[in-house]
Amino acid sequence: MEAENKSEMARLEASVSGAVQGVGFRYFTLDAALELGLTGWVRNMYGGGVQVVAEGERVSLEQLLRNLRRGPHSARVDEVRFTWFPFQGEFDRFEVRF
Repeated sequence: MEAENKSEMARLEASVSGAVQGVGFRYFTLDAALELGLTGWVRNMYGGGVQVVAEGERVSLEQLLRNLRRGPHSARVDEVRFTWFPFQGEFDRFEVRF
């Protein structure tokens, strides 16, 4: 049963605050999501944060969350707020939205 939970499909919605705009954070997230086989999007938010919506295997989403907490070298992540949702199958790729 443990193996089943690791491949469970899920949806992660996260917002990242700190010095995360103008430092390559969206493309850092895009690269990580593509490497992990996730779908969804990342975009800058008004007010300086970054918003991420990603779907895929729960274990891969958990790795993405660790990456978001770290960020690229040029960023300073102060907080990552996130919520888990059921997988919706809404996306066919991961992209940067403007």
